Amino acid sequence: MTDQAVFTDLDKRAVDTLRVLAADAVEKVGSGHPGTAMSLAPAAYLLFQKVMKHDPSDPTWIGRDRFILSPGHTSLTLYLQLYFSGYGLELDDIEALRTWDSLTPGHPEYGHTAGVEITTGPLGQGLASAVGFAYGQRRFRGLLDAEAAPGESPFDHNVWVIASDGDLQEGVTSEASSLAGHQELGNLTVIWDDNKISIEDDTDIAFTEDVLARYEAYGWHVQRVDWLKTGDYAEDVEELSRALDAAKSETSKPSLIALRTVIGWPAPTKQNTGGIHGAKLGGEELEGLKKALGFDPEQHFHVEDEVIAHARDIKQRSMETRQEWEKGFQAWREANPQSAELFDRLSEGRLPEGWEENLPEFPAGEAVATRAASGKVLNAVADVLPELWGGSADLAGSNNTILSGSPSFVPSEHSTEKFEGNPYGRNLHFGIREHAAAAITNGIQLSVPLRTYSGTFLIFSDYQRPAVRLAALMGVGSIFVWTHDSIGLGEDGPTHQPIEQLASLRAIPNLDVVRPGDPNEVAVAWREILKNSERPAGLALTRQGIATFARGAGEATADEFASVEGAAKGAYVLAEAVKDGAVVTPDVVLIATGSEVELAVEARESLAEQGVTARVVSAPCLEWFDAQDAEYREKVIPSSVKARVAVEAAHPMSWYRYVGDAGRVVGLDHFGASADYKTLYQEFGITSEAVASAAQESIAAAS
Repeated sequence: MTDQAVFTDLDKRAVDTLRVLAADAVEKVGSGHPGTAMSLAPAAYLLFQKVMKHDPSDPTWIGRDRFILSPGHTSLTLYLQLYFSGYGLELDDIEALRTWDSLTPGHPEYGHTAGVEITTGPLGQGLASAVGFAYGQRRFRGLLDAEAAPGESPFDHNVWVIASDGDLQEGVTSEASSLAGHQELGNLTVIWDDNKISIEDDTDIAFTEDVLARYEAYGWHVQRVDWLKTGDYAEDVEELSRALDAAKSETSKPSLIALRTVIGWPAPTKQNTGGIHGAKLGGEELEGLKKALGFDPEQHFHVEDEVIAHARDIKQRSMETRQEWEKGFQAWREANPQSAELFDRLSEGRLPEGWEENLPEFPAGEAVATRAASGKVLNAVADVLPELWGGSADLAGSNNTILSGSPSFVPSEHSTEKFEGNPYGRNLHFGIREHAAAAITNGIQLSVPLRTYSGTFLIFSDYQRPAVRLAALMGVGSIFVWTHDSIGLGEDGPTHQPIEQLASLRAIPNLDVVRPGDPNEVAVAWREILKNSERPAGLALTRQGIATFARGAGEATADEFASVEGAAKGAYVLAEAVKDGAVVTPDVVLIATGSEVELAVEARESLAEQGVTARVVSAPCLEWFDAQDAEYREKVIPSSVKARVAVEAAHPMSWYRYVGDAGRVVGLDHFGASADYKTLYQEFGITSEAVASAAQESIAAAS
């Protein structure tokens, strides 16, 4: 660091103003977390005013450093810096903390407040996703400017994280931090707020490990900055500044700085207690705080003109940094016109013209597992979609996530006999770290304009749920490839056979759960997912081979199944009800997903022999179907036809609202067993005979 990082008296006054504002804001609303925002004020101010490369006038500038506040409960730590730096928040917004329709909700929300890079709150998610931010930076640089010397590319930037004791206790950060060390992510720096206080007060009750030793074992560069080392509390900002400089200089390892603080400093009696973690100070304590810092206790939300003007000067200094960056960026554009064209396309969120022509078509009659079809789709479009990359949680061969001929994203010294490593590679290997895989995928999506997928078995989506939920909450296009989607995985038994997962994932708002019914539906599913970068999607894919249907060119007719294009609408009439060679109003509608579509088709045939006309609806994505207009939905599942059967080898919970009072669901409301998949389907009654029988019951109930 240069002398610019040394706090002037005005900087110190600014930091003390931040502390008082944090206390005032929580006091006014009556709830919140003032303590950490007070004690972290100097560290956050140092980052935003002296260290980070950012432009408050353009929060999405591609050349900016990224800042992640992992302990989202201390949202004021970030909001106050955004206010001081001029990102658009003003004093009224700080006063409106945690209130309806404010820009300062209880936890930072991506897309809601300018300058918030990621929604945080569930502890561990921010730090784990920050690893994904660092992944994304490296891959994006490699895609556009791999030959540039270190530190000389316009796509070089740093990822700065503030993490709490709670973040480092969460398992997902252990998973992600292990990967960060393995990947040698030298652009990632974490300041751990080592204040030794949580809601249950002293963390010694549950957290006494040597964190720095653990991170050193992960392969991180570790430092300690102890503001209590003299016995008295002294915020040695110069020491922290030097530590940040050392972390930035260490380009071959991620960095962890253990910053020993006193939570709530300098509140007279509540500092260093759990009482200041998640509650307002109270009138007397607030008065004492203001007096200790030389503020008028009678004034609330008071910011001196000189202080805010000094802090807002960062906008001018950032402009100068931005102008220097622009010179380098323009030089890069002129020297790399093809890469510049790719950059423009990616930045604008455009897919290349005609890319869909590369999607494979699967011949009718061929039995193909949809996981295998997915792998063929990925490899078919890989050359025309360089932004697409991903991998698996140690299940690449089972998930079919490998992009053939592409190196793995890992330092070359970690190459194996099977996988060639390259720091800018395309195939991701998460190891057996499903939760981190999902969080890292989110971080990549948030940090750079790439499309990333992570794979595992559907049953292990349970390990990923917090990150999947956050992807849906934020509206980012993370892609989750979930194979072995039912009891169809067979002999591995009930521990590996998903039953309730489809229903519980569908309960997450804004998440598209896609279970294609034949290989060609897989191709359409990938096409639609890649076209939408504002919603996450999960593909549920079979282990076992399923039929590839012969299809016509349009809607279903008396003689032909419908075109696969209907899958893009989430549910469509695959096969019509036919009598005497003509399409008729069905006696019953059979709705199915995935491997069970084939059972519905077989049931339609057996019902026809019984004189019952049945329509088959393939419903690969209920979320897409629900988004269609009422006219289309009525056309597919007519309200006049009360007899309906849904069939899916999973918990029936998803289906009751589609089948109605007279409807029936053929599914599973119990765990599976260990046997070959054909035996399991037969023993558990998920058969075409069961579907036909349920259809007769539904017709009787609807009469």
